[in-house]
Amino acid sequence: MIEKRESDLHELQTVLDFIRWGASRFNEAELWFGHGTDNAWDEAVLLVTHALHLPMDSKPEILSARLTMKERQQVMAVLEKRANARVPAPYLTNEAWFCDLPFYVDERVLVPRSPIGELIRHRFEPWLQQEPLAILDLCCGSGCIGIACADTFPGARVDLSDISQDAIDVAQININRHQLNDEVRAVRSDLFAGLKGCSYDLIVSNPPYVDARDLAEMPAEYHAEPGLALGSGDDGLDFTRRLLLEAPDYLQPEGILVCEVGNSWEALEAAYPRVPFFWPELEDGGHGVFVLTREDLLACREMFEEGAAK
Repeated sequence: MIEKRESDLHELQTVLDFIRWGASRFNEAELWFGHGTDNAWDEAVLLVTHALHLPMDSKPEILSARLTMKERQQVMAVLEKRANARVPAPYLTNEAWFCDLPFYVDERVLVPRSPIGELIRHRFEPWLQQEPLAILDLCCGSGCIGIACADTFPGARVDLSDISQDAIDVAQININRHQLNDEVRAVRSDLFAGLKGCSYDLIVSNPPYVDARDLAEMPAEYHAEPGLALGSGDDGLDFTRRLLLEAPDYLQPEGILVCEVGNSWEALEAAYPRVPFFWPELEDGGHGVFVLTREDLLACREMFEEGAAK
């Protein structure tokens, strides 16, 4: 294996050589794509340009540029780590994009990919009755949802909360990166325990929601992400049950809750058949995001109390 690697290092010379080699290697390894790109070629372009400190949209002439031996070694190391360890590409580049904004990420948080981004770009219309002044990104991870909301609603105060101190540390990196310390704060909290006395016009949450079966069957790339942010009991709804019960106490009268439950949406509908969940149609892909008003949540409180007690 070492001899083959040395041979490849001498035979591969240009940027294009390494992109082609990386794409072939990724296909051979049967990698899973879904953390920023959706195919082996784009993934190879991303990682090769990252290793060479070049923008992905470099001029085509760069493809024929020859690499020094040191550069070849650096590029090869990144490509092999992706293929052999199946580490998601954003953990190798320490960057992911969400709502056209860049975010620092590492293994302490999920890679940003929530379909809630489409709702943010549409300013949560038609559900928000007025410009939100207070927003909560619950289970914030990297803070991408809350920071994208702060960018969309510049007059709002935004709280980012997560039970994981590691996630809070990463969220703070992104608050600093986007120079939002006056508008956005990161708070460690188990659900609402650290947010007593707070009230919001908009609560947005991408909580753990993967059921036990889906979690066990996920590709290796997803198991590189923090398990605390993925799994939530046998049906994926352990956290969501608590959220539905407690959320109205932290919403303003006209406030709304927007929550992603992914594939667990069917289990949620089955658990609460009389709750008027609204499931937006998402043009950009994705599914399993519901919207409920504070009024809806209060009207269904008895059902949520029963569900939380099970």
